[in-house]
Amino acid sequence: MPISSAGVRSAALVAALLLSTAASAQLFQQPQPQAPRAAPKQAAPGAPAAPRPGPPVGTAAHRSGAACHNGMSFDRFLADLKQRAVSEGVSQRTLAAAAPYLTYDQSIVNRDRGQRVFGQIFTQFAGRMAAPFRMQNGQAHIKTHAAAFARAEKEFGVPPAVIAAFWGLESDFGANMGNLHTLPSLVSLAYDCRRSEMFEKETIAALKIIERGDLSPEEMIGSWAGELGQTQFLPAHYLNYAVDYDGDGHRNLLRSAPDVIGSTANYIATGLKWRRGEPWLQEVRVPPNLPWQETDLSIKHPRSKWAAWGVTYPDGKPLPNDDLPASVVLPMGRTGPAFLAYANFAAYTEWNNSLIYSITAGYLATRIAGAPPMKQPAQPVAQLQFNEIKELQALLVRAGHNVGKVDGVLGQASRTAVKAMQVKYGLPADSWPTAELLARMRGPGAQAQPAGAAMPQAR
Repeated sequence: MPISSAGVRSAALVAALLLSTAASAQLFQQPQPQAPRAAPKQAAPGAPAAPRPGPPVGTAAHRSGAACHNGMSFDRFLADLKQRAVSEGVSQRTLAAAAPYLTYDQSIVNRDRGQRVFGQIFTQFAGRMAAPFRMQNGQAHIKTHAAAFARAEKEFGVPPAVIAAFWGLESDFGANMGNLHTLPSLVSLAYDCRRSEMFEKETIAALKIIERGDLSPEEMIGSWAGELGQTQFLPAHYLNYAVDYDGDGHRNLLRSAPDVIGSTANYIATGLKWRRGEPWLQEVRVPPNLPWQETDLSIKHPRSKWAAWGVTYPDGKPLPNDDLPASVVLPMGRTGPAFLAYANFAAYTEWNNSLIYSITAGYLATRIAGAPPMKQPAQPVAQLQFNEIKELQALLVRAGHNVGKVDGVLGQASRTAVKAMQVKYGLPADSWPTAELLARMRGPGAQAQPAGAAMPQAR
């Protein structure tokens, strides 16, 4: 799901997908999105909706009230939120229809607070999520809905493959959209303190969707964090970017494939500033003597400069000798896959700030568009184990770097700190933690400090 606000998508990951590959849910973790929860199933466009659960039974909120609301009870908080919604144009009729669903659910809050972030190294995640079946399904959906895709590309400039890749990754084309009522999730997270302001806005946005007549409260079923539809929009994105592409007078991102296609294109083009006619991601081959400190999303050079440094296409053909700016991205360091990321790649990192997800989504789009599969590393990429990552993070903190939590999760802050220390020690600055860097940071004669049981290395 698109998430430019506060990383909900990164938080709302579905463990069932990642835990099913136990050996890979262990190392080099990035915040990751909710991914499809099951093996792919085709949801027939326009098929009858599955039976929906009845209105939820609310649970009692903490009697003391959420601290961010000065001890206000949930009932009082809800009354104030309803008043705010009315001031923003929500009718009493809509509030009455929504009332059975505006209940507090402690289990949602517990789920949000107790979330664990799982991860896979890039080749494992991409191998699973950009698998041939998803590429083939994307191509098939483009053919099935050719008119809607053509219209979206003409109006918004977003290629069909880009839309189809997000569609496939977020819900397997509507097969896995979640099965929880949206309003209880939103209002419970709004009452909780962690992201109260954000979810107050999302709750009101959901009420406005009902007011507009796009969905009923009963129809609002999605993920536990409140995302809706086949490309998992938060309500504010649904409200602002959903379009009626099938001409029925409603914007239904749960059941209408044309609406999904047009709305996703609108969000990518308008919300994420897609640049018409420009590329987004290309696999490349990098030479062993590349200035590794230049390989970062924050650093852009003309393709001609990368070509001069020896970067080529995977088959060895030269890059165009032009001024189109691009970054070289190395999700697994200098011995793993390498990509040129163009200006349009920013749409992927805005959709989801996980580097692994973003590159996977961009790569899947290239595959749907006809690109060959990426070349696998000639040799397995050396990986630190979980306890070693934690130890390295602790040493980075001791050296004055901010890595966020010392948790064995290789997020962007940890990667940035790794790069800085690689530069300091004269090592290849590719942001990938290595045994050599760990040894340098331990110092002469130092012993490894256990940081918990070592996780088995992925193969």
